[in-house]
Amino acid sequence: MSDKPSVLFVCVHNAGRSQMAAGFLNHLAGDRIEVRSAGSLPADRVNPAAVEAMAEVGVDIADARPTVLTTEDVQASDYVVTMGCGDACPVFPGKTYLDWQLDDPAGKGVEAVRPIRDEIRRRIEALIAEIAEIAEIAGNDTTAAVSGAERGTTAFR
Repeated sequence: MSDKPSVLFVCVHNAGRSQMAAGFLNHLAGDRIEVRSAGSLPADRVNPAAVEAMAEVGVDIADARPTVLTTEDVQASDYVVTMGCGDACPVFPGKTYLDWQLDDPAGKGVEAVRPIRDEIRRRIEALIAEIAEIAEIAGNDTTAAVSGAERGTTAFR
C-alpha cells in the first residue's frame, strides 16, 4: 500500500456510478490519490451512456472494466464509498465509509445520466477537499490533490 490516500468506489455492477466516480477522481486528483472501483456483482461492461456522459466533460472511462469487489480492495483503501452495494461491502476498522445515495444509471439514456454524473462530480470535488484538508492537518503534502476541485464543501456521510 502506498503513502498516498486511497479511495474505493463500490456499486453492485461497477458499470455506472462507481466507474464515473473513479473517472472523476482520477481526472481531478491525478496521481495524488490512489483510486479503485469494484462491484459486488460486476457487469460485463461499463454502461455506454455513462461512458458517453463522461466523455462530454472530458473524462475517458471507455477502457474501464467492471471488477469484482474483494476484501483486499477494502483493506487497501482509506475511504470506501458505497453506491448501493448494501451488505456486500465488508467493514474494517480504521476506514472511512461513505454511502452516496445516487440514482442508478442502468438502462437509462445519456440525458438521464447527465444529472447523476454532475452530482457525482460535485461529491468527488468535496471528497478531494476533505482528503486534502485531512492530509494538511496531518502534515502530509497531499494538498495539491485539490487540483481544480472546489475547497470548502463537505463530503456526504
